[in-house]
Amino acid sequence: MAIEIITDSTSDLTAQEARERNVHLIPMRVIFEDGVYQDGVDLDKETFYTKQAEAKILPKTTQLNPQEYCDVFQPLLDTGNEVVAILLSSKLSGSYQSACVAAGMVEGAERLHLVDSLNVTIGEGLLVREAVRLRDAGATASEIVDHLEQLRPRVRFLAFVGTLKYLKMGGRVSASAAALGTMLGISPVVAIVDGEVRSVGKVRGKAKALDYTLDFAAAYPVDSRCPVVFGHSRCQEAMEEYARKVTAALGIHTYEWDELGAVIGAHAGPGCWGMAYVGLK
Repeated sequence: MAIEIITDSTSDLTAQEARERNVHLIPMRVIFEDGVYQDGVDLDKETFYTKQAEAKILPKTTQLNPQEYCDVFQPLLDTGNEVVAILLSSKLSGSYQSACVAAGMVEGAERLHLVDSLNVTIGEGLLVREAVRLRDAGATASEIVDHLEQLRPRVRFLAFVGTLKYLKMGGRVSASAAALGTMLGISPVVAIVDGEVRSVGKVRGKAKALDYTLDFAAAYPVDSRCPVVFGHSRCQEAMEEYARKVTAALGIHTYEWDELGAVIGAHAGPGCWGMAYVGLK
């Protein structure tokens, strides 16, 4: 019996990577002033950031409904295979609850395993990659789920917001604070805490971002047995410089990277970079 792995587009795996890893992607919906788009289907990341720069109102993402999950779950269950779905944090969206409702609507639900990632973007994607590794190594669906649930509380996600424009538009910082912060080159620091995106500090300049990361990793050491994933929103060069310095300082030999998509991008905008990894504690 084969194992099918599902995730939603908030994991920020590209369509190509999903195909290569044999992962099924469920597109989230993104609402702009001119209409509703499917993330990764009729709205790629380049187009998203272009439209965001032109928008007067911040784009929003909407949760998936139970029927949309059923439409994905049922055909895979009909093959007789096991299905493992690793989904956006239940603390950030009602989509996970919709998936739970869908699980009560489909036939073969005993072969459907839902995992609340309690994460988003590269943190969620990290768990998907780990699920793929285990599946390809011959693990059962139950073994994959048990492993992910053990890793989940140790997933660390840290990101630095390069522009205050969109935090101001969303009402998260005042206009005066945004103007002062921009003038001083201040970047807010965000992390995933208990399944939610929270502001945990601020730094001034890329050198301080590196210092903050190394202090963070000292408090939560990297488990080198698990994937390390870096991410960026339209600032690949800055991310690569950051990744080069972080990996050298922490002795990380391999890593992957993705571009941050609509969920984080809608609030942070372009110029955001960071990393996700599994901590030893």
